[in-house]
Amino acid sequence: MTHDLYVVVPFFNEEQALPQTLRALVEQENQNFALVLVDNGSTDASAAIAIEFSHRIRHFAVQVIQEPVKGTGAAADTGFRHAIAAGARWIARTDADCLPRANWTRVLRQALEVNGLDFVAGRIKPRQDELPLSRARRALIGLVVWIAENYGKIHRRGPQFRYPYFMAAGNNLAISAELYLQSGGFPRSSLEDVNEDRVLSETVRTLTANAAFRDDLVVHNSVRRLQAYGVVNTLRWYRNRGYRPDVVDIR
Repeated sequence: MTHDLYVVVPFFNEEQALPQTLRALVEQENQNFALVLVDNGSTDASAAIAIEFSHRIRHFAVQVIQEPVKGTGAAADTGFRHAIAAGARWIARTDADCLPRANWTRVLRQALEVNGLDFVAGRIKPRQDELPLSRARRALIGLVVWIAENYGKIHRRGPQFRYPYFMAAGNNLAISAELYLQSGGFPRSSLEDVNEDRVLSETVRTLTANAAFRDDLVVHNSVRRLQAYGVVNTLRWYRNRGYRPDVVDIR
């Protein structure tokens, strides 16, 4: 069976989180998609978990591929190009520590297939299952996201852009195959060097106006980095890597 929608999940040493992400994808309301799991040189049991999952799950296509050059940009780009070579019309991405809502692929299909968008991004919300989050802590996380969104709206303007800025997080976006190739795709970068999702989305803004942010496209995001870095350093990290932690891959 051929698929026009592919979901790419890059992973590196996510043996604890990956099974939950895979379960969230298995439980999608709309299961008309293929799944590409990109092992980015894991040294734990992540690759074995992904391979076992691909053998066990039969009701939709699952492929496990390798990208030995470490970096979220490199792994995501390899997965997207693999999907395009396999015949994908659209490619979505989430990350191996994230939980897409059960309607995620259904909303994606509506945006891409019904509404005819070439690029779509959605909202990220904190996971509730990793550690107890007080109401104040949830509000603080919401404030961090709000600051990031509005900082971009203020500072990322110019005549070269064909639509106003919206935040397109790499764990909750999708793009047409044609536009991905036209944009050059995710930079094959390391996590320490650049926000590969920002590079892609800012390039897309110069190429098309056929893009939108969907409030009903929701992925629950890990709060590990926020816990490890703190609020100020997290904002500095996402603002052009203004904070350089000793340990980047928070586990």
